[in-house]
Amino acid sequence: MTIRRRAFATAVEQPPGTPLHSAIAGGNEAITMNRPMRTLPLVAAALALACGQTLAPAGEAVPASAAGTCYLFTYFTKNGEDGLHLAWSRDGYTWEALNGGRTFLAPQVGREKLVRDPCAVRGPDGTYHMVWTCGWWENGIGYASTKDFLHWSVQQEIPVMASEPKVRNSWAPEIDYDAKRGEFLIFWASTIPGKFPETAGSSESDLNHRIYCTTTKDFVTFTPTRLFYDPGFSVIDATILPANGRFHLIVKDETVKPPKKHLRIASSDDMAGPYADLGSPFTPAGLWVEGPTAIKIGDEYLVYCEAYMQKHYCAMRSRDLQTWEDVTAKVAFPREGTPGRMKHGTVIAVPAEIVARLQAAAGI
Repeated sequence: MTIRRRAFATAVEQPPGTPLHSAIAGGNEAITMNRPMRTLPLVAAALALACGQTLAPAGEAVPASAAGTCYLFTYFTKNGEDGLHLAWSRDGYTWEALNGGRTFLAPQVGREKLVRDPCAVRGPDGTYHMVWTCGWWENGIGYASTKDFLHWSVQQEIPVMASEPKVRNSWAPEIDYDAKRGEFLIFWASTIPGKFPETAGSSESDLNHRIYCTTTKDFVTFTPTRLFYDPGFSVIDATILPANGRFHLIVKDETVKPPKKHLRIASSDDMAGPYADLGSPFTPAGLWVEGPTAIKIGDEYLVYCEAYMQKHYCAMRSRDLQTWEDVTAKVAFPREGTPGRMKHGTVIAVPAEIVARLQAAAGI
């Protein structure tokens, strides 16, 4: 059986002085260009030049091989009701909110119409594909695509768990491009009542998660949902970090009886799995964390996660994925300590021109 949905329409670029996209408002007043578009090349050129990059023509996908690289963090705030937020960094340590902390994409799908846990990945044609949690108790996830994080396709809900009528949720979807198979891998956490009775009652609210997945080549037809990872405990918030020719699945042990709530890593030679050799927890003992996202910058691996009980973001650093250092004190995240603080998102490397265009279009 395949999951099918209609192909989405492509959003068109809008003239200067008009809203960047109807979805950008995020429940607030629509954002218009604060600067004439003719200034955008100047801003883009300044940031790109600082990173040693040349500019691509406006409206075209920016080459992934461009010399200048920045880092983009997709995240949400509060309950996710106002949509997608973005932050950027040159070095992975100092993060700044884009667009004054306002949203770039307002939620339109799902019963609750939320954007939580947004995850984006670049496809081979330069298009970025993003998935997200669109509600607390849904059998589907949100999806949209973009080339610049300003103009978006029509949002769609992918009914990833429609084959399980009793499913309680579809949380924290992640998306990766599997170059070996030429397809996108989408995976998330769900609880199906009655499954995995050996760990029933180990998480809050009678939840008992495992990681499920589907794949697609075109975002129109999807393979049947299958179990992706069962570590023998309630597990959520999986993310994949490629490193040293292998794939490393970072997961959260969601067990609360007795309390775990830490991150661990399993590995595989294949992105599609199976994943094995689950390591010991590498986050600080006693610190409840969630929403890991990881990236390699230089010769360091950085794993960001949310210390949700303490209401702040944290970061772990390693050179070999074996020995870890807590570098939270060395990392600056926007709006920490406020209601608009960052929550569960994903970090990706992007050409510097992407960030420059976001800054210029939204007034920084």
